[in-house]
Amino acid sequence: MSKQIFGAQMSLRCCDTTSPKPTPGPCWQLYVAMTGLVSEWPTHTWPPTAEIPTLDERAEALTDLGFTLPEGAEWEWTEHTGPDYHPHPARVLLLCSAKVRQLDGGA
Repeated sequence: MSKQIFGAQMSLRCCDTTSPKPTPGPCWQLYVAMTGLVSEWPTHTWPPTAEIPTLDERAEALTDLGFTLPEGAEWEWTEHTGPDYHPHPARVLLLCSAKVRQLDGGA
């Protein structure tokens, strides 16, 4: 079993997703930051909604990507201001992050 720890981050994509294709509205997206190109990072995109994915939905998405939370790890929330380049006024963005580890035989 891999003991290497990675960082997972989840955010509400307001304008567009980075993977796998654009969505018609806001949606939550989870990705695991790894070495290599951002376009190759394991990513899960939920259907368009502003509703925050539950703990179980996040765990299922991580499992589908080949990862899990290590024992004792928790999701942490932070607030950020939206980037200036978006076509709408800046607003507060919620980002959720957690340490994750690869499952046996994971991605």
